[in-house]
Amino acid sequence: MSADKAKLLATLLAFIIKRQVKPEGMVWLEEKAKLVAEDKNATTLGASFAAVPRKTGRFIAEITADELTQIDQLYSTFTVKDWPIDKLTRLWLLLQVDPADETRYHSRIESLFRDAEMNELAALYSALPVLAYPESWRLRTAEGIRSNIGLVLESIMYENPYPFKCLQEQAWNQMVMKAFFTEKDVNRIIGLDERANKALASILIDYAHERQAAHRAVNPQLWRLISKFIDEDIIQDIEKLFDDTHITVRRAAALACVQSDYQPAKLLLEREPAIYASIKANKLTWNSL
Repeated sequence: MSADKAKLLATLLAFIIKRQVKPEGMVWLEEKAKLVAEDKNATTLGASFAAVPRKTGRFIAEITADELTQIDQLYSTFTVKDWPIDKLTRLWLLLQVDPADETRYHSRIESLFRDAEMNELAALYSALPVLAYPESWRLRTAEGIRSNIGLVLESIMYENPYPFKCLQEQAWNQMVMKAFFTEKDVNRIIGLDERANKALASILIDYAHERQAAHRAVNPQLWRLISKFIDEDIIQDIEKLFDDTHITVRRAAALACVQSDYQPAKLLLEREPAIYASIKANKLTWNSL
């Protein structure tokens, strides 16, 4: 079934690419794709992968709403919306690699990671949701999370369902923590709420304390991941938020209390009746904060 989905996605991507890439560029791409699929030359994949932008350009690919829906139906929550054409084409090229032999497949893709420059790495990490043998890419993803290259981190974090579906808890927590530390838009992390856990809440509380001690702002979204774990210790942190002069911080405190099952947290909502009313009316959410 997985192989069938990959073939369907490859066919759809080929259609999208063909209508936007110059004919001579498409001829070159199809020739290289055929060689990659046949696996006749071990260097063809790497050389072709690197050369893609010279044949396609780097403009944002035009993809219809219907095509995006078809992709989502094949790979739930995976999207190529607003991808550059070279990144989209690199994904298509990856789908030509024969997955029949796991060892051979992994070796070929892994060689791309080892030799990749920044944009190639971003394409590879963004492609994780459609690569075969998803569990085999966990260590590679953990290595990517340790990167200090913004584009690489964003390719793992933003609109990428792979971490949510495949990373183990420790690696997931490291990714979320890295997102806060590097000031990424955590709203774009798929599964952020579903994978909230007590260990992560503890790490984030310590991080918040460090920021506060240094008189530095704390991202209000941090309290989103702590809300389900509010207890007699954390309630003191939440209570202080209601005294903050910034309305966004007080809104975050209220949202956290609404999501908590801890009764003292519910009682704190009485301090901000207008904010609480806005939450109940669904006018204020974490995504709109």
